[in-house]
Amino acid sequence: MDPALATRRLVVRDWTSADADVQAALDLYGRPEVTEWLTPAVSSVADLAAMRAVVHSWIEAQPNLVPPTGRFAMQRRSDGVVIGGLVLRLLPPYDHDLELTWQLRPEDWGHGYATEAARALLRWAFSFDIEEVSALALPENQRAIATAERIGMEWVGETDKYHATTLQVYRVRPADLDPGDPDEAAD
Repeated sequence: MDPALATRRLVVRDWTSADADVQAALDLYGRPEVTEWLTPAVSSVADLAAMRAVVHSWIEAQPNLVPPTGRFAMQRRSDGVVIGGLVLRLLPPYDHDLELTWQLRPEDWGHGYATEAARALLRWAFSFDIEEVSALALPENQRAIATAERIGMEWVGETDKYHATTLQVYRVRPADLDPGDPDEAAD
């Protein structure tokens, strides 16, 4: 993603191999309270070396992905700390449906960061003439469901089509996003 996306409080950008990004990724994806909600199911990353390999694989894959797909870091503007990640990816089994996922460090839950970053990323994604983006949530993941609704997504049903797991499906189309939310505008 060039240039990075900026909101009032956040920057959404590509991950880098910098030590700070790798450590931030481990602080996120090394926590069971974060990874327990990921679909498909993923174990927590065990250590810095493993996380470095994962981040390296993301960086290597990024140039080969068709925009707007990719993995992105969510960085707080006030202190430069990476507090989360966002992913736009094609869903199996047919790679037709585009999914948005978001992950935040638990200490940053409840501040509206995921909603703010996701809306900015969706506006950018829709500039690629995408018709809709989905979000999937485990039925018991009330935080993800509430965030999907705050983003402007509508519930469209339940499915086990993806990842052999029953998931709640939310959808957003370009017209569903508020075009001028002042809380999301970069200063």
